[in-house]
Amino acid sequence: MNRRGTEEVKEARKMSLGKVYLVGAGPGDPGLMTLKGKALLECADVVIYDALVSPQILAVINPQAERIDAGKRKGRHSLMQDETTQLMIEKAGDNAIVVRLKGGDPFIFGRGGEEMEELVKAGVSVEVVPGVTSGIAAPAYAGIPLTHRSYSSSVTFVTGHEAAGKYRAEVNWQAIARGSETIVVYMGIHNLPYIIGQLTAAQLSAETPIALVRWGTRPEQEELIGTLGTIVEQVEVAGFAAPAIAVIGNVVNLHSILSGSRPLSHTQDLRIGLEKPVS
Repeated sequence: MNRRGTEEVKEARKMSLGKVYLVGAGPGDPGLMTLKGKALLECADVVIYDALVSPQILAVINPQAERIDAGKRKGRHSLMQDETTQLMIEKAGDNAIVVRLKGGDPFIFGRGGEEMEELVKAGVSVEVVPGVTSGIAAPAYAGIPLTHRSYSSSVTFVTGHEAAGKYRAEVNWQAIARGSETIVVYMGIHNLPYIIGQLTAAQLSAETPIALVRWGTRPEQEELIGTLGTIVEQVEVAGFAAPAIAVIGNVVNLHSILSGSRPLSHTQDLRIGLEKPVS
């Protein structure tokens, strides 16, 4: 079939298919979800959601909608990625509004770009509804501004979800250490010793402040504050686990000043293992 014929088939298929919306659920606090995302959940025919979407947001879903858990967590996959994509294509064939609900923002380490690419190839109409990403929201709720005129004029967002010791790392940690005043690491808890080793090998000081923020923006939010030289031991002592965002840089020093502006009941501070406070 020539190119024109292929395009005509795709257009004809679109007329018979529903639409898939890649919706960002935000970081957890239901108040941070967009109005457009909420409206789509309320009228959706099918919602395919990820593991980190909060129960409060799932409660907004149209009671008549079909719900499908496609969540991925370390050691547990409800659906493989190709199965999730195929499921979206199939559901769009029978339903008008299919919502793919993803934690944070679909295009920030959420595989939204890959999913949209496959949907477009299949001739399915698709739209992105951005969400507040946890890499911005979690530090904000912890009283850590990612930029500040006295501390940081640059921010790098990077995934820490790489296998330690893999043959060819995709993240150039040395370039990141040299090129950014604030580093925000997603999904980095499991590889934290490797990541810190890479950063210190690039001459980032062991005294550099670091904050780990777990379950950011939720009532159970927890924070662990330390330095690159102390944080691995602190994680072991505290039993600190994923999901968490890591913030590295001098902006972390503002946590002790700004975090008191929110109710103490909102979070637990797990400052453990430091002989003296980080100045």
